[in-house]
Amino acid sequence: MPIKFAATSKLPTAFGEFKITVFQDPETGEEHVALSQGLDIPSDEPVLTRIHSECLTGDAFASLKCDCGPQLQATQKLINENGRGVILYLRQEGRGIGLTNKIRAYALQDQGHDTVDANLLLNLPADARRYDMCNIMLDHLNVKSVRLITNNPLKIKALTDQGINVVDRVPLTVGLNPFNEQYLKTKHDRMSHMYQKDDF
Repeated sequence: MPIKFAATSKLPTAFGEFKITVFQDPETGEEHVALSQGLDIPSDEPVLTRIHSECLTGDAFASLKCDCGPQLQATQKLINENGRGVILYLRQEGRGIGLTNKIRAYALQDQGHDTVDANLLLNLPADARRYDMCNIMLDHLNVKSVRLITNNPLKIKALTDQGINVVDRVPLTVGLNPFNEQYLKTKHDRMSHMYQKDDF
């Protein structure tokens, strides 16, 4: 059974007022969120869109080990400035391996392993995320084409494989600090993320 619409409400935030829409996955029990602005006004223009996977440590605790929190906040600001856009907040912590395994991977990173090898040493994939729910969520919001805010080519492919029209990519480079520099280099060098060399 595919995920389905569950509830919606206004959500005032530090970055403007958004509409929050919750979708439930009956099979996994996961609840995914769409945070949107300006979609109630019909338009043929492509919609600023970010696919953001849950990161408790970065999004809630302001961890410096990643760039997730700054990416989420920068996207909210960008959408608010634009007046129209959506964030699909997917509940797949730690690139889909879950919070406990993510912290186990952090412990291996503390020993000098990069993010890819840490997952592999735990007999887990480097990236276990899935994006099949995105089409249902975007269709519910009547989003037909997107300007995808991402540095990850796998997200572009995942959406286009579902028939979603990705008109262009909007790069997002924020949150670089001494604690996550190696993490970002690993994403560039081993996971094909589209950073520029001078970003580091």
